[in-house]
Amino acid sequence: MTKTKRILVAPLNWGLGHATRCIPIINALLEHGHEPIIASDGVALKLLQKEFPKLSFVELPSYKIKYAEKGKHFKLKMLWDSPKVLKAMAKEKKTVKKAIKAYGIDGIISDNRLGVRSKKVPCVFITHQLNVLSGNTTWFSSKAHQNIIKKYQECWVPDVAEKPNLTGKLGHLKNPDANIKYLGPLSRFEKVKTKKLYDLLVLLSGPEPQRTLLEEKLLSELEGFHGNILFVKGKVQQKAKTKVLTLPNGKITVVNFMQSKELELALNASEKVLCRSGYTTVMDLAKLEKKAFFIPTPGQYEQEYLAKRLDKKELVPYCKQEDFKLKELNRIENYKGLQKFETQIDYASRFTAFSSVKENSEPTSTSLST
Repeated sequence: MTKTKRILVAPLNWGLGHATRCIPIINALLEHGHEPIIASDGVALKLLQKEFPKLSFVELPSYKIKYAEKGKHFKLKMLWDSPKVLKAMAKEKKTVKKAIKAYGIDGIISDNRLGVRSKKVPCVFITHQLNVLSGNTTWFSSKAHQNIIKKYQECWVPDVAEKPNLTGKLGHLKNPDANIKYLGPLSRFEKVKTKKLYDLLVLLSGPEPQRTLLEEKLLSELEGFHGNILFVKGKVQQKAKTKVLTLPNGKITVVNFMQSKELELALNASEKVLCRSGYTTVMDLAKLEKKAFFIPTPGQYEQEYLAKRLDKKELVPYCKQEDFKLKELNRIENYKGLQKFETQIDYASRFTAFSSVKENSEPTSTSLST
């Protein structure tokens, strides 16, 4: 019988995507008899606390990432904030060291948290960006990221290795290292047949101020929409809040957030989806085989690349945030929509990454719990 392992699962707090794609991994750990300890900060931590109220949590230092208000200033803003991020990473390493001792951690799964690793236990890194697109500095940012990945025992890429795939050049190298393993696309959702309730589901996420800027633009543009809209703001708060806006030819039901099961039902009951082109969202929509329209976050090269790639393949149309008008949604009809990949993730095999760990002592305390 496999010994129960305590695995620290630490998603980056950059929107909700990293946290939500860790949900199936956390569930798999539980199904295989292991004990996940969740570590993050901000809305990512709050979301996972709501999803897994019985688990233990560690609050990590915040990177305090904020987007520039104008996309062209995105890279400059990231460079400006880099000392703050490096400082947070240094604190992150100290917190992880304490958590390993406090909880008797046997292994680490870091979803893009660069400071979450240790030489004392096996560590896995999750990313869909083996190449980090950054304009004219792509070569440098990609090599820097690949050097960090090499410090982990394994790197799990949530995509398939062969073509066709979802990530394109983001998640595939010409000569990949042996530690790179392809999981297959990750999603917390399942496709189910249900009655259509919404003509359009708007799903927002991502760091401020861009999340709010898009929210305000869409609420204005969608006033002329014919039909029923569910508008999920992606603001994780203590209590769910709902309000209904009456339109001349329909209505908008606005909610601040939805937990996984609620959102799964809502997505299945929606004809079309309007959202960012974040990779976790792409995986979710592929699993549910949805038709969608993408508005990439201004200045975020990864989302722009994914949106352009899927548009070129005639799967999902997109436009820039400043160019969006209600009529753009008519283009959805001319696109195929996303399709799911028939892959079965072998979690038992992947979790063997933690089988070589030395026996840890019993946890000394749980004072890091939030």
